[in-house]
Amino acid sequence: MNGEAEVSNQYPADESRSRSRSETVVSVDGITKSYGTGSDTVTAVDGVSFEVEEGTVVGLLGPNGAGKTTTIKMLLGLVRPSDGVARLCGTDVEGSPETVYRSVAAMLEGARNIYWRLTVRENVRFFARLGDEPADPDRVDRVISQVGLESKADTTVNELSRGMKQKASLACTLVRETPIVFLDEPTLGLDVESSLELRQELRQLVTRDSRTVLLSSHDMQVIEAVCDRVIILNEGEILANDTVENLLDVFHTQTFRITVRGQLSTDVQTELTERFGATRWTDRGDRHRFETTAVRGNEFYAMMDVLRESSTTFVSVDTVEPDLEEVFLHIIDDGEV
Repeated sequence: MNGEAEVSNQYPADESRSRSRSETVVSVDGITKSYGTGSDTVTAVDGVSFEVEEGTVVGLLGPNGAGKTTTIKMLLGLVRPSDGVARLCGTDVEGSPETVYRSVAAMLEGARNIYWRLTVRENVRFFARLGDEPADPDRVDRVISQVGLESKADTTVNELSRGMKQKASLACTLVRETPIVFLDEPTLGLDVESSLELRQELRQLVTRDSRTVLLSSHDMQVIEAVCDRVIILNEGEILANDTVENLLDVFHTQTFRITVRGQLSTDVQTELTERFGATRWTDRGDRHRFETTAVRGNEFYAMMDVLRESSTTFVSVDTVEPDLEEVFLHIIDDGEV
């Protein structure tokens, strides 16, 4: 990962975002996972279905407890679904797990899946040998270089910083060169520069190697920068499954962020909320700020009249451009796109 120190959030020249694909390499049909029996049954994943095409990066998003990790573990054969079928490269995960394992590599739960008493090189060599062929020394060195750990290749993992452990774990995942890669929070513990470099490396996995990546992360900047599509889960169900561009377009309505100074009574705040859809209230001393997307034309001026009559003084009225984090929060709050 010896790329540029700065990586743009957009990749307009990236063919992976523009060329059409038809081959489905991940197919999920109604998978469900429930725990317990009778009245004590808890459903972690509820009838989830989606497909992922070859050579794409798909983000799996959701708050804690949304069912992301359970879904990934069912795709990897680590958890048996209560119902439904998951297929990787056309193979039923539950029916032929050994065949599936040759097609997928995964980085789960940060750096816990590597051996801390081994060096970086020993770890990468060990995971490379999990494939069908002996570990290629050149490939081992190349992957270590890609994640920027050349100078630490012969250092035991236990001596590395948290971010370097994360890089070592990523190297162990990438070295097998499987067509499908699952990454769970790959930027956890990375500094800003390393996170930017990782974004570039993830895109190169697609453009250079035609690999397919399913990425779970709370880092919205990484998701927005590298993903072709996002799947948003909450309470075990899919709330959205679309391209990043389309989701941003859906919420690309004119949002106003309004700041006033003075005494704003509870009654006025209630009126602004109920009548004009005011949300995201923040109060600092005598300054009050809120946002609204629900006003158009004369409604905007009517809202201004309400504020003037409340004896407040305008500080600013700004328009707000949505980002993926805004979209995510709206979908989770509303329960749909």
